[in-house]
Amino acid sequence: MPEENHSLVTGGNDPFLPKLIAGINQATRIDIAVSFVRASGLSLIKNALEDALEADTKVRIITSGYLNITEPKALRMLMILQEKGAQVKIFESSNTAFHMKSYIFVHREDRSSKDGIAYVGSSNISQSALSHGLEWNLRVTSEENQSSFEEICTKFKALFDDQRAIILNNEWIDRYHAQYTTQNPQEQTRSGVDIEKECLPPVKPNKIQSEALLALEKSRIEGQSRGLVVMATGTGKTWLAAFDCLATKAKKILFIAHREEILSQAEETFVRIFEDAKIGQYTGTQKDEDADILFASIQTLGRQAHLQKFSPEYFDYIIVDEFHHAGAASYQRLLASFSPKFLLGLTATPERTDRADILSLCDNNLVFENGMVPAIDQGVLCPFSYFGIADIEVNYQEISWRNGKFDPEELQNQLATEARAEHAYKTWINKKQSRTLAFCISTKHADFMAEFFSRKQIRAVSVHSKSSIRRNEALEQLNLGAIDIIFSVDLFNEGVDLPNIDTVLMLRPTESKIIFLQQLGRGLRQAKETGKEKLVVLDMIGNHISFFKKAEALFQIGVTNRERKEFIKQAREGSLELADGCFVNYDLQSIEFLEQLIQTKVDTHLETYRSLRESLGRRPTASEFYLAGGSMPQIRQEYGSWVKLLASENDLEEASLQIVNQHEPFLRELEVTALEKSFKLVLMETFLALNGFISPPTLSTLATRSWSTLKRRVQLTADLPQEYFTSINHDPKVEKSWISYWKRNPVHAWLGRHSAQRPEFFVLQDEHFAFHKALNESTAHHLEELTQELVNFRYLGYEARKNSGTDTSAPPKIETPEGSEIPFFTDLRIACGFFAESPHEREAMELTRLPVKYGKLNPATHFIARAKGNSMNGGPNPICDGDHLLFETISPQSAGSLNGQLVAIEMDSETGGDQYLLRKVSKTVTGRYDLIALNPEYETIQANESMRTRARFKQIIDPSDFYLHQRFMREDIPPLFELEFNKGIWEQGHVCPKAIDEQILLVTLNKRNHGKEHRYHDYFIDHQTFHWQSQNRSSPANTSGQKIMNHVADDSEVHLFVRKHKMAGKKAAPFVYLGKVVYKNHTSAEPMNVVWNMEEPLSPDLQEEFIEKG
Repeated sequence: MPEENHSLVTGGNDPFLPKLIAGINQATRIDIAVSFVRASGLSLIKNALEDALEADTKVRIITSGYLNITEPKALRMLMILQEKGAQVKIFESSNTAFHMKSYIFVHREDRSSKDGIAYVGSSNISQSALSHGLEWNLRVTSEENQSSFEEICTKFKALFDDQRAIILNNEWIDRYHAQYTTQNPQEQTRSGVDIEKECLPPVKPNKIQSEALLALEKSRIEGQSRGLVVMATGTGKTWLAAFDCLATKAKKILFIAHREEILSQAEETFVRIFEDAKIGQYTGTQKDEDADILFASIQTLGRQAHLQKFSPEYFDYIIVDEFHHAGAASYQRLLASFSPKFLLGLTATPERTDRADILSLCDNNLVFENGMVPAIDQGVLCPFSYFGIADIEVNYQEISWRNGKFDPEELQNQLATEARAEHAYKTWINKKQSRTLAFCISTKHADFMAEFFSRKQIRAVSVHSKSSIRRNEALEQLNLGAIDIIFSVDLFNEGVDLPNIDTVLMLRPTESKIIFLQQLGRGLRQAKETGKEKLVVLDMIGNHISFFKKAEALFQIGVTNRERKEFIKQAREGSLELADGCFVNYDLQSIEFLEQLIQTKVDTHLETYRSLRESLGRRPTASEFYLAGGSMPQIRQEYGSWVKLLASENDLEEASLQIVNQHEPFLRELEVTALEKSFKLVLMETFLALNGFISPPTLSTLATRSWSTLKRRVQLTADLPQEYFTSINHDPKVEKSWISYWKRNPVHAWLGRHSAQRPEFFVLQDEHFAFHKALNESTAHHLEELTQELVNFRYLGYEARKNSGTDTSAPPKIETPEGSEIPFFTDLRIACGFFAESPHEREAMELTRLPVKYGKLNPATHFIARAKGNSMNGGPNPICDGDHLLFETISPQSAGSLNGQLVAIEMDSETGGDQYLLRKVSKTVTGRYDLIALNPEYETIQANESMRTRARFKQIIDPSDFYLHQRFMREDIPPLFELEFNKGIWEQGHVCPKAIDEQILLVTLNKRNHGKEHRYHDYFIDHQTFHWQSQNRSSPANTSGQKIMNHVADDSEVHLFVRKHKMAGKKAAPFVYLGKVVYKNHTSAEPMNVVWNMEEPLSPDLQEEFIEKG
C-alpha cells in the first residue's frame, strides 16, 4: 500500500480521485488545466465542484479540443458549471499541441504569497485516469516548495489569460461537435483513450417512466396537446420529460421552473440525453435566446418584455415543473404566449387539491399518475417504517404563527434545547439503522444537534453552506461508515442522489408538503449494494394543526374534520392503507396531540376553507376549495361571492381588495354565469391570453383564437357545431361564419345582450372587445389573476359535468342499499309552458339521494330539475308548476323511439342561450314530430332542426323523499310540511294537523325517561316492518283509530319519525325520518297495537342503530 505522505500519486491501488476531491473541498481557489475532459470523469468531481462554487470558491478550468478526445457532452456539463459561477475556457490552436494536466488548490493567498497544493502529471478528467488507471501525478505543496508552487500558479494564469484561450460557449461546442462526430474512432483510440469505456452508460427509462411514456403518446394520439404527469419523488420526473422530448423528436424545448436550482438539475439530465443540443438558460443573470433547449425561470421569462423576443410557435415542447401557487398567474400569461405541439406539466403532489393550479395549466388532462405506494409496490422505491413520535418537549401553541409559518427565531429557540435533543437522541438510538440524514429548522439548530450527538459519542456532522465539511465530503464519509448522522437544513431536499440513506430523522415542522415528500424521498431510493431493505422514518409530531400536513402528504388525507378523524382512527387501529412491506406507528401521545387539535372543530364550509389555508400555507384558490369538498353555493349564500369570502377572511392584498370593491359584480357574474356550453369560459380564457384588459382584441382575433383554445381543450370540442369541428382556416367563408357565430353567442352574452336584467361588463369599441371600465396595467394585473382563478374553477366544474363518468373531479357515483345519489340542479327550470331560458349554473348542483323505490339510478345519466309553468297540468298524471321531476339524459344513440313519451327539449335562443321545454312527443303520419302539451289550453308545437332531445321524463318525485333518513329536531319537522311549530301539538306522538291530510308519527323507542302512562311498546319487527303502540285513548271505534286504519282510503299519508333515546348527552335527540308507512293490521284497543309496512327499508346503518340484536 502507498504511504500517506508520498509525493507521487501513481494510480491503480493509489487512485488520484480521493486526492483530487480532498483538494477541491479544502480550496478557496481551484485552477484546472487538462488536455481533454470526458463526461465519465467530470461526473466524478461535479458534486465537489458545485459545493465549492456554493461556498464562493473561485473555479477556473481550461481544456481543449486537442485530438478530438474531449467529449461534447462533457463540454455541455462544463457550461452548466459556468452558469453556476465557474470560469471555463477552451485553448484554441490548430498548430499547437495542448497536453498538460495540472490541478491547483489554493488555500490562502495575499499580495505577496500563496499557500496550497498542486498536482502536475498525466491525469486528464476521465473515469480511468481518476479512478483506476496507471497515471502519475506529482504533488507540489507551498509548504515544501513555495517557489515551485507559485511558479505553477503563475504559469496557469498566463495560460488562462492567453489570447488563444476563449470562453466556452455553445457556438464553439456546436462546431466542435460536428468535427467530433466525423472523427475516426480508431484515431481516438490510438491517442490513448478507449472511447467505449470512457463514455457514461446509456440511460434507459425505468418501469414507471416507460408506462408514463406510453400514456403520453396515447394522449397525443387522442388529440391532447397538454397533459399532467404525477410521479412520486425519486421516480424520475425530469428524466421522463427528457425521454418524451426525445420520443417526439422535439427540436426547440423550453423547461420552466420557479427556482434556478431546479433548472440546473434539469440541465444535467437533458445533457445526458441530448448530447448535440445547444443548452441555454434564461434567468435574471443569463439570457441565452438562441438555444435548442432553454431552461428559464418564470420570474424572468414571464415578463412581457422577454416574452416578445420569441414567436408563439418558437418552442414545440414546453415542460412546466412543479411550481408554487404564487407563480400561477405568471405561468398562465407565459403559456398563453406560446403554442407548443405539446405541454407537459410535472408534479410529485399526490393530493389533487394541491395540484389544482398546475392541472388547470394542462387543460385538466391528467395523463398519468404513479404515487409513492405503487412505486414501492413496483420496486422502484424501497418500503418504509414510519414512526410518529410525540414532540413532548415543545409546546408549539406558544410559538407565534403568522401567514402559515412559525416565527423562525422563536421556533429555533424552542427546538434547540437540551431536553428536546435528548428526546430525539433516545428515539434515534432505539430505532436507527446505519446511515441517517436529519432535517433541522436552521443552521444554528443543525450545529446544536451535531454538537449534542457528538457529546454522546456519536459520529455526527452538521452540513450547510458555511459548515467546515462540504456536502459531498460528508456523504462520502456517511457511505463509508465514517460518520453516523448528518444534520442539515435544506441542502439535501432535492437534486442529490442519496440511495444509501436508510434512516431519516425529521426534527422540524414542515411548511410545505412538497418539501416534506422531497426530504422523505432522500431515503426511498433503492440501494442493493448496501443491502438496504427499508427506510426508517422518525418524525416528531407536535401539538399544532400544521403537523397534519405530514399526514396529508404521506397518506393523502383531506383537510376536513371528518377526514382527519378517520385518519386518526385508522392510525390508532393500525389500519392505514400502505404499500407492500411498509409499517406505520404513531405513539399514543402523538395521536392524542392530533385528536386535541380537531376535537372542537366542525365541518362547515368556512372551516374547510380555513383548514385548507392552514394546509397550503396560503389562501386556497376556488379550484382547490372545490376539490377539497367545499360548496360554492353555500359560500355565496353566506358571503355573496367567492371574492367576498376572500375579503372577509383578510386573504387579499390591498390592490386585490380594491379590485373586489370595484369589480365584484363582474367577478360574481363569472362565478355564477350559466354554462350550457363552454363558450363563455373559452372566450374569457382567450381574452386573458390576449392581454385583453389592457389591449382589447378585435372580434375577429378573439374569435379565431377562441377556436384554437376550444380545439386545444379536447374535452370541449363536443361543444363545437359540426361545420366548425375540423378547421376554420381552410375556407374564408367558414372563418367568416365562425366569427359571426362567436359574436352571436359568447360575445353577445358578455355584452349583456342575452338578458335585459344582465349588466353590461364588456363593450364594443370599433369592433374591439373591451372591458367596460378602463384599467391601468397594475389594476389589470390583479383583476386578471382573480378572473383567471374563477375561469379555472368554472372549467373544473364544467368538464366534470361533461366527463362525469371518468373525470377525477366529478361527483362520485354512489349506489348503496339506501338508494342512489344523483344530481339535483336546484336552479334549472324545465318550462311547462313556452320555451324559456334557464339561468342554470353547474355549481348549483347538489347530490341528492333518492330511495330504492325509484330504481337503480346512474348519476352520469339521471338528474332532477323543477317544473316551471302549467302546460303539462292535465290528464291522469298532471305535472304542476314547481314539481320535482326525475329525468334520464338521452343521446341520438340511446334515445330509441320517443313517440308518445314526455321529453325535455333543448333549443338555442336567438340570443345564444339555451331554452328547455317539456312536451309529449307525437310522430305524425307524414313523419314529422309534434310537441303536445297535456294542458289543452296550450297549442301544439311542431319540432324543427334547432331543437334537441335532452332528457326523457321518468316520474314526479315526492318532495318528502328528499328528507329520507335525515335527522331533524322536533321543532324542525313542521316546516317540512309547510307548518309552524306549536309545542302543544307537536309534543304528541301521533300528530294530525288540520291544515293538511298527512299524519305524522313521532316515536322514541327507549322510553325510560318517560312517565309510566307514556311508555309505549314500539319496535321494529324487521328492517321493513314497524310495531307501534298508540296512545291509551286510541280505539278502532273512535276518530283517532279510524284515521289510522283508513288512511289509505282517505288519501292520508302517514310519515314515520323515530329516535332511539329522548336525550343525546344533555340535549334533546333528533328524529330520523324513515319515510311513509302503510297500515297492515292491529290488535287490541285503547291502546291499539298497530303493524306498519314501511315503503323504504332501513339502511344497514339504521338497522344497527334501531334493531336490538339477539
